[in-house]
Amino acid sequence: MTVNDWDILLVDDEEEFVQTLAERLNLRGLACRVAFDGESGLQMIEERVPDVVVLDMFMPGINGLDVLKLIRTRHPSVQVILLTGHEVDQDGMNAAKLGAFDSMTKPLSIDELTARMSEAVKAARS
Repeated sequence: MTVNDWDILLVDDEEEFVQTLAERLNLRGLACRVAFDGESGLQMIEERVPDVVVLDMFMPGINGLDVLKLIRTRHPSVQVILLTGHEVDQDGMNAAKLGAFDSMTKPLSIDELTARMSEAVKAARS
């Protein structure tokens, strides 16, 4: 399994952040689809189910925890890594209970994110 065949979806309402993240991951050989809100992310998942969704926890409209619940219901093999700009506390624990693969705090290390995505892809495909 190489990074070239991973199917990654990034969902975050901070457009500049998520576009920069996608560009940095692309430089590492990872092609990522991008959505700027939960509704668009869910629609993209229905069109093509990814291995991993990197999902912002706090977004206007449908938030990350609600998106996570829907993903778990509709596509249980999809692994979700939640991102937050806040320390992971009660929301992080709720994310784990709801079935998130992992949670990370922004700003994040690209090396750490790609390592966690690798683990998540292995879990999605096992």
